[in-house]
Amino acid sequence: MNEALRVIPVIDLKGGVVVRAVRGDRSNYRPIETPLAPGTSDPVIVARALLGVCTAFDCLYVADIDAIAGGGRDPERHALTELATALPGLRIFLDDGAATRADVERLADHPAIVPVIGTESLRSTYDLAEIAEAVAGGFALSLDWRGDVALGPSDLFHNPDLWPETVIVMTLERVGARAGPDLERLGAIKALAGRRQVLAAGGVRGMADLRAVKSAGCGALIATALHEGALGNDDLHALIAK
Repeated sequence: MNEALRVIPVIDLKGGVVVRAVRGDRSNYRPIETPLAPGTSDPVIVARALLGVCTAFDCLYVADIDAIAGGGRDPERHALTELATALPGLRIFLDDGAATRADVERLADHPAIVPVIGTESLRSTYDLAEIAEAVAGGFALSLDWRGDVALGPSDLFHNPDLWPETVIVMTLERVGARAGPDLERLGAIKALAGRRQVLAAGGVRGMADLRAVKSAGCGALIATALHEGALGNDDLHALIAK
């Protein structure tokens, strides 16, 4: 593949701070400790540190763990507003458990925000159609698995006609687990997705995994490999720019 690789750094927020996501075990996520931003789990500081790893990064993925887990969405979106203010012009993919038209319509005042709709939160394909109608700037669909179990409406996983232009393959047990991406599943989804952008979520450990993901015609969401220093500016820039 000669196409550029899309790589998006990720921060997971819980209780207003950045946490280390491991295997989708959300109840046990703890404030992050990272050499990129020693002594802090502040969202703005950690986000700036992640984005600073590679000058080619042009967007950020933000997961609101409290909202995804059903603990309630911050109506004032304090952390999101702080990030948008501190990082003007940055495109932010927001995964906050949005599952209805009303959920995404609350983002109308945030044009730089791309809603991420996770299948684990969706009740039906009808709701996804309503969301697609409401979001003029587009959205991303996260196809979520825990092990071999697809989470959400089953027909969504096999019908690409229902998919938007960006599709995420979320393998929860591989998140933060240093297990490598699920290349078999990624390849299967890419085969269905055609020209849509497909992003691997969970498992990328370093450059070898990124090259494999790129060879599959996909991009990746990454966090752990950045915090651990397994990925640096020169190598990332070379893959992203080509």
